[in-house]
Amino acid sequence: MDGVAMESTLTEGNAVRRADTIHKPVLLSECVDLVVPALGHKGAVVVDCTLGLAGHAIAFLKAAPEATLIGIDRDPEALRLATGRMESEGLSDRFVPVHAVFDDFGEVLGARSVDKVDAVFMDLGLSSLQIDETERGFSYSHDALLDMRMDPEQDLDAKRVLATYSAQELEHVFRTYGEERFSRQIASRIVRTRDDHPLTMSSQLTALVDEVVPRSHRPAGNPAKKVFQALRIEVNGELDKLASTLPQIALHLSVGGRIVVESYHSLEDRTVKSFMSKGLKVDAPPDLPVVPADAMPFFRALTRGAVKADDAEIESNPRSASVRLRGVELIRPLPRRWVDKWSDPPDVDSRGKEQHMNDSHRKARRR
Repeated sequence: MDGVAMESTLTEGNAVRRADTIHKPVLLSECVDLVVPALGHKGAVVVDCTLGLAGHAIAFLKAAPEATLIGIDRDPEALRLATGRMESEGLSDRFVPVHAVFDDFGEVLGARSVDKVDAVFMDLGLSSLQIDETERGFSYSHDALLDMRMDPEQDLDAKRVLATYSAQELEHVFRTYGEERFSRQIASRIVRTRDDHPLTMSSQLTALVDEVVPRSHRPAGNPAKKVFQALRIEVNGELDKLASTLPQIALHLSVGGRIVVESYHSLEDRTVKSFMSKGLKVDAPPDLPVVPADAMPFFRALTRGAVKADDAEIESNPRSASVRLRGVELIRPLPRRWVDKWSDPPDVDSRGKEQHMNDSHRKARRR
């Protein structure tokens, strides 16, 4: 082996070992218990929509030796490291890595001639790679360029949002995605000062929020936390993508198949809960004397409400503190009205965000 090849192999090996050390899958055993029962047959297919460093995916394949896993991630670095980990675990022959955003779910399956799958998993939190790589600007705890892109190939980043959005648009982002009480004041300060003092570093944004938010009205922790969350969601279109992906998953789920989702803030969990509830209740007027068979529930709840991390997990993995885990099983074919409804892409999301977001902002998120 020549020197260049040897150096490449060593670097790749170090990267995989590093991924092993920084990655702590949240509620791993609980997720395996929810996903794997649907994978106990030959030819089973599970899709991990948020592959990250493959911690959950590896556990699924080890517990389901006849299953194949399609791993989707928009971050090419995460895909590279996840693929290396799969190879080191001897699982690469049952692993299909895909560079895509997860709202391309239907297209990803169609390109591989897959119609139905047996389980779909989503871990909506930031991956350890994104958090620990401080230069990516996801965290207010480290000074870095305001980037926040999960896919480095997309055009829209946090710096561009702060530099080009109007005060009204910024207020909407901070209020809707961060539930920030002082959204208007923060947005106004950004727009008023950005020509002379453009925001390019996370420390600059943190300092601005610190100046605007009154000390007497601050929650525990860093006052910029909600603003950073809102920017990350906006840059990556997270809630829009989640709302459009869940129906696609249902359309491609086999009877007996399972959807398992880990959420980390109330907006995500609300979106997941609302979607799952559509199939958990009778779809008929309450005063109907006889409920038609086609109006009966098509999902069965796998969790009682949302599963949360216990004290021991939170102590060993602080990132699990805010997790909410929900799962459902498809117990009969989807009713035709839901197939028709979910087959048509929605015009706008539930908050009417498309009414204020212009085309250039939306296009900038795409790869």
